[in-house]
Amino acid sequence: MKTPKYRQLILLALLQLTTLAARSVAVTRVDVSLDEQWKFTRQDIPDAAATNFDDTAWSPVNLPHTWNNLDGQTSGTPYYRGIGWYRRHLLVDVQYADKSLFLKFDGAATVADVLVNGSRVGTHKGNFAAFCFDATPLLHVGQDNVIAVKVNNAKDSDVLPLSGDFTVFGGLYRDVHLLVLDKLSVTPLDYASPGVYIKQTGVTRDSAEFDITTELRNANGSAKTVKVDCAIVDAKGKTIQQVRSQTTLGSDAVAEVVQHIKIAKPHLWNGRIDPYLYTMLVEVSDGNKVTDAVTQPLGIRTFRVDPDQGFFLNGASYPLHGVSRHQDRLDEGWAIGRAEQEEDFQLITEMGATCVRLAHYQQDQLVYDLCDHNGLVLWTELSLVNELTDSQAFTENARQQLTELIKQNYNHPSIAFWGIFNELHMKNQWYNAPPKWDLVKQLNQLAKVLDSTRLTTAASCIRSVDPLNAVTDVMAFNRYFGWYADKLSDWPGALDKLHQEWPTRGIGISEYGAGSSINQHEISTNQPNAFSHWHPEEYQDLAHEQTWLAMKDRPWLWCTFVWNMFDFAVGQRDEGDTPGRNDKGLVTYDRKVKKDAFFWYKANWTTTPFVYITSRHFTNRGEPKTPIKIYSNCETVELKINGASQGTVHSTDHIFLWNDRQLVRGENRIEVSASQGGKTYADSCSWTYSKVDTEK
Repeated sequence: MKTPKYRQLILLALLQLTTLAARSVAVTRVDVSLDEQWKFTRQDIPDAAATNFDDTAWSPVNLPHTWNNLDGQTSGTPYYRGIGWYRRHLLVDVQYADKSLFLKFDGAATVADVLVNGSRVGTHKGNFAAFCFDATPLLHVGQDNVIAVKVNNAKDSDVLPLSGDFTVFGGLYRDVHLLVLDKLSVTPLDYASPGVYIKQTGVTRDSAEFDITTELRNANGSAKTVKVDCAIVDAKGKTIQQVRSQTTLGSDAVAEVVQHIKIAKPHLWNGRIDPYLYTMLVEVSDGNKVTDAVTQPLGIRTFRVDPDQGFFLNGASYPLHGVSRHQDRLDEGWAIGRAEQEEDFQLITEMGATCVRLAHYQQDQLVYDLCDHNGLVLWTELSLVNELTDSQAFTENARQQLTELIKQNYNHPSIAFWGIFNELHMKNQWYNAPPKWDLVKQLNQLAKVLDSTRLTTAASCIRSVDPLNAVTDVMAFNRYFGWYADKLSDWPGALDKLHQEWPTRGIGISEYGAGSSINQHEISTNQPNAFSHWHPEEYQDLAHEQTWLAMKDRPWLWCTFVWNMFDFAVGQRDEGDTPGRNDKGLVTYDRKVKKDAFFWYKANWTTTPFVYITSRHFTNRGEPKTPIKIYSNCETVELKINGASQGTVHSTDHIFLWNDRQLVRGENRIEVSASQGGKTYADSCSWTYSKVDTEK
């Protein structure tokens, strides 16, 4: 497997550290993985953090880990929401005797209490953000240390989200690190962010300007004269601009340094067309000794939303059509690794999406890296879902989680939108009372203070004209015409009504779709009961065909997001062919099968020629005649059944249809082909026709 482009860029960036100044650069920070050799028990034990506690009966686990990977994906019995304990031993190398030692957790659900050698280091509340604690005073260098973590995924009225149409998988489900830093460094304690913030203050095709803020810490017992070197490195590893600042930092003090840098003729980050990335390098020095170095992605771009013409990237219209993504998968829950993340985004890019909505929460840093390097425009959002608590503690937690979301992801060029909420609705008895409005307004204002360069948005399921929908910069709606209610034919009129109700406001569709099972089929498909156990794949095909055809010719829609890219777990659902599953995905929960609708969007969103036979999973048939439908981005397609040509069909909407094709008893070979650019593209499958008793 070739090294992904983003890893190559990181290697180039590290090599460039030696060119910032004519001096030798030592290793500046060390990131030690603590993913292995944990012991785990799914219960609360009062003395579990004690150094002499006997954990031999506990289960050995490696991270990422969740205790709900199985019970969280089934329905009928509520999945476990409660306390689990993790313990591991850690020998800190004596070479780190003069260093600062931090414990960083990339994600824990939901409340995590971290203890070292029996003493509390800190508590974090929230499922999705990273968090970092200074463990220097408690870790004994050269000796055995015990790290204990109590994790609780029980519902907490003070912590987001209070509810949601997804399983909350408890545990240490992302990586854990020991960060070893010099006492003079960029701080890892600014909400576990990189500590470096790149603000694009002026971007044109002729020049680009940036303000770079670096958050410094000095844990030495004396003041230090600190030099901060900042450099922009291009994709070939060449430093094209750099700047140096110097400041005095007192003992045991923190401070921020703001630098300004400008480059000429920037190579713009241009989405899927050209996701070009620079690297920003920041070095911290004590005299001639480099004490820390941080690299961050730099994609230079502008964007805006026009109420009549949709999304613009770098001054040009750039339609945002894509998918929402949940992070769990079959038998693993949220405890997935690099390979699983990369596979998800390979599938998303293969289908031709230009954007992704990370619903309904902050996701792993690798996800943002993959979007940067693949040119996917991102909507990433706060987990304020469905309902909220009218309390100061809940408000503070919402503000904390939004701050973490923005600070930890500030530098990713793929992010264009901060999502503030999803589907706040009338479940709250004080629906139109000030607390709901006040919280959303507070959060929107906080997002603008933390980052004035991006747009705020939200996903709404309430009536369009509700004033709550006017708070964020732009708005989008979760609509399911033809699934939960109404008809597929309502889509054109419903979309036009949205635009009429908000003629001067950016309006998009944040969710739409229909459920489907690759094991359930019917030739003549009708709208099923969404809550029933019958979700035929053919109806999902029809739903996406009609919905997309209504959307694609309405350029004022600044976004359209399919719900969802992948089937996902919902412990309380019981519908379709699998209890505990939301089956609206375009790909199955295990990522092994791309449903028909995946290829419908591939036909509409990509140009590399292909042909695809729909209803291919409908392998055993009881009727002698059937329509045969093909998705393709070619102009004409030929069909053969058992080697006999059924003719060639031309299409302008990527749907190629032959009605009432005769099948023979037994196996039938279905073949399609298209020629384009001197090449032939083909697909085939087999269906078995067996005469049923009711046939005459």
